[in-house]
Amino acid sequence: MTRLTGRALRVTVFVGENDTVRHRPLYSEIVHRAHAAGLAGASVFRGIEGFGASSLIHTQRLLSLSEDLPVAIVIVDTEDRVRAFLPQLDELVGEGLVILDACEVVRYAGRTGTADETDTKGENPL
Repeated sequence: MTRLTGRALRVTVFVGENDTVRHRPLYSEIVHRAHAAGLAGASVFRGIEGFGASSLIHTQRLLSLSEDLPVAIVIVDTEDRVRAFLPQLDELVGEGLVILDACEVVRYAGRTGTADETDTKGENPL
């Protein structure tokens, strides 16, 4: 299990929901590569409205549904580990924005049960 406290680096990647790599959602590929690299954690957040370098506004409002909403992938780990992962992001992210922020980890703790003891809703049945 990865332990993480104190100073860390947060990388946030902004891409479109429809961006793909080898027929797989780009955000999913980034999360799986971060996991394979042993990074402390990664989460994907779907935006409800936004625009980027193309200046096109994407929104989920009922009258103007967009199929390419903004997605943010947030990864936090030590600076060395995040910087070692950056070449993979450079390979994957053709259009989008990648930012780095220094941060401080106050608490980083996982569930007490193993994956086998956790049901699909994330609830521990024990």
